[in-house]
Amino acid sequence: MTEEQQGLIRISDDVVATIAGLAALETPGVAAMSGGISEGLAKRLSGRNAQKGVSVEVGQLEAAIDLRIVVQYGIPIQEVGRRLQDNVREAVENMTGLRVVEVNVKVEGVAFRDEEPEEAHRVK
Repeated sequence: MTEEQQGLIRISDDVVATIAGLAALETPGVAAMSGGISEGLAKRLSGRNAQKGVSVEVGQLEAAIDLRIVVQYGIPIQEVGRRLQDNVREAVENMTGLRVVEVNVKVEGVAFRDEEPEEAHRVK
């Protein structure tokens, strides 16, 4: 059967963002995801519950991912960034079948071991 006979499979941007965000948080050296001011404003205006610190562009066959993170102090940032790119690319490609064309990482802060970043707290 051809694709036309079976129908299309479309993966939501939110699904890709969730997969990328979870893979990012599992990466050693990543203390938290960073939401940023513009994402907070977009959530308030649109009412969407976007994945914190993750922006994605998803096409039929490919995806591009932007991540904003806080790294743990004392771990080389380049090393964390490369490991993060590999983990996110592997997770998204394995779960969705999409080809990840780029994973861009923006480090927005450093967390010290004796203090947890406030982004890490969900429930008190």
